Amino acid sequence: MSGSKKKILYSILFIFIAIFCLVVIMPFFIMVTTAFKSSKELTLANFRIFPEKLLFSNFSEAMRKGDWVRYFVNSTIVTVITVAASLFFNSLAGYSLARLKFKGRQLILIIFIIGIMIPPQSCLIPQFIILKSFPLAGGNDIWGKGGIGLLNSYAGLIIPFVSGSFGVFLCRQFYLSFPRDLDDAATIDGCSKFMTYIRIYLPLSGSLLSTLTILKFVATWNDFLYPLVITNDVKMYTVQLGLQTFRGVAGVEWNLLMAGTLMTILPIMIVFVFAQKNFVRGIATTGLKG
Repeated sequence: MSGSKKKILYSILFIFIAIFCLVVIMPFFIMVTTAFKSSKELTLANFRIFPEKLLFSNFSEAMRKGDWVRYFVNSTIVTVITVAASLFFNSLAGYSLARLKFKGRQLILIIFIIGIMIPPQSCLIPQFIILKSFPLAGGNDIWGKGGIGLLNSYAGLIIPFVSGSFGVFLCRQFYLSFPRDLDDAATIDGCSKFMTYIRIYLPLSGSLLSTLTILKFVATWNDFLYPLVITNDVKMYTVQLGLQTFRGVAGVEWNLLMAGTLMTILPIMIVFVFAQKNFVRGIATTGLKG
């Protein structure tokens, strides 16, 4: 291919990527500008992207619309515990499937792969029934009757997500790339299988754990449907449920909703900024070795 044709091809590719980036960025940009607009500006016939004046008061007014301190505390507790437990259980299960030889290992792996294919929404009703019928919790007797079980509780929001098929599969693929000599050396040094996992595999799993942290953090923090089904007590609302506060009788207060939305995505942006290097490295190094 001649130099002129390459330049034309690269120019077309650049224009395509620029248009694609613009399409992706514009909704976020409009959300940010709307968060600083007044209610009057939102009702104008001629749409304006930029506000006439930056109204930082929208954020304080949004905070007054609901118990946002409580919402953030709930989301933080649920997300932090879920992510921490998920990192441990997913990596431990992935290590077991990748490095240990035992009967039924392939069958368990197939079950996990099937779990990836099942839409999470189809599990909502079974999860609700199991949590509501949990024995000796929430006023239930030993048979799981008489109370609400784990509904409206941190345990009900956390336990179903401390592990997952995708996380286990991702960890398993990552640990398959480790040389067998590591296991042999650990055995010679007198390490058990669990101590090999703790002392050797975990310290070498920085990129993997960063990838899982971001994926699990975003999924848990942004989850709306599951907390909506499991909780009906305002004191247990997460930030995503708290955004319903801005839906009034007269309609949605879009400037306050966008201000609230902007506040809820800040923790995700902070986590990504600190973990993005390891995240990219983890995605690149986690292969699909069988």
